[in-house]
Amino acid sequence: MAEAEPTIRCTVRSGKPVVEVGGTWTVFSVRGIREKAEKALQAAGAAKAATRSVDARAVEQLDTAGALEILALAGGGPSAEIAAKDKAQADLFDLVRHNMCAAAPEHRENWLAHWLEEVGRGAVHFYTQAVNLCAFFGEILVVFVEACLQPKRFRFNAVIRQMYEVWIRALVIVGVLCFLIGVVIAYQGVQQLRQFGAETFTVEAVAIGMFRELGVLLTAIIVAGRSGSAFTAQIGTMQVNQEVDAMRTIGLNPIEWLVLPRIMALLFSMPLLAFWGDMAGVLGGAVACTVYLDFTFVQFFDRLRDTVGPWHFYTGMIKAPVFGIVIATIGCFEGLQVSGSAESVGQLTTKSVVEAIFCVIVLDAIFSVIFLLAGVGWPRADRSAIMGTAGRSR
Repeated sequence: MAEAEPTIRCTVRSGKPVVEVGGTWTVFSVRGIREKAEKALQAAGAAKAATRSVDARAVEQLDTAGALEILALAGGGPSAEIAAKDKAQADLFDLVRHNMCAAAPEHRENWLAHWLEEVGRGAVHFYTQAVNLCAFFGEILVVFVEACLQPKRFRFNAVIRQMYEVWIRALVIVGVLCFLIGVVIAYQGVQQLRQFGAETFTVEAVAIGMFRELGVLLTAIIVAGRSGSAFTAQIGTMQVNQEVDAMRTIGLNPIEWLVLPRIMALLFSMPLLAFWGDMAGVLGGAVACTVYLDFTFVQFFDRLRDTVGPWHFYTGMIKAPVFGIVIATIGCFEGLQVSGSAESVGQLTTKSVVEAIFCVIVLDAIFSVIFLLAGVGWPRADRSAIMGTAGRSR
């Protein structure tokens, strides 16, 4: 049996407009009923009335959606008069009327307050992250000291395997990138220094730039994007699969079995990669100088030996193991924070790369200030050698 369509008819009783409704008023039948009601009220001249009496005794079926529409016809206020068919319908009207409320006003947030809130939330998150990372690093130090007291706990096979991944397999990308950066520095140096007749100083620009800053910095950024993200993804996947929890259950320390081998691998691999990057960058600069200057390889390396002191090389190599420890620590830390789903693995992998690169750049700036204050920024011997070479060139 088909359900009766909702009906609306406007009449006047005792000088007051009355809306008579009937049929089925359910969620499946009241679609478009408001337009139909508007037309009926306008035709009867009752559209502008604040409240209207509604006679709902002819309603056959009613639910909360239908009751809400009927209350809207009556004006929606608490004084609206509705004649119900029986007590069940009257109770339903009372329930819907009791729960009707006006829409909350649109909240317009002050942009300055919103910005300050975001800054504050970011500052608190940064502080919490820094504290947790320091605590994690302290836990690693404790495990490392315990392993030093019991050398059998070191997993040298795992360290060698990780070194193969982060060192041997990264040689090509580090070498190519640093070689091209050396070419770029040499080309730009020749173009700029030629204006002052000092293009021979391109050798110093390439060597000092690669040894002190760019070689180790570019290598650290590549390692952060390549190995740091891999550490987070590997440990994070184990965390999602509950393999880390299983290790803890059987009495294995994840710091000792998962984190320490990776940190040691990067500790040993970063200086080797930084050295490789330095040599590739200097070679790129030498190739560019032989093309843009009247230099041979022998002249390039002779000048480099005479004007660039060993401390330029040492200052870069001192940074390398520190950068390696920081990258590995952040990668493993974020991997152990993964929980719930594979989406968390992707988010924290991206986060670990960003944090590692940020920390590397901050540490590089700190190292530069320390070396300058310690007097190893530009040794006096280097300055005298450079000036002597420049005088002979004139």
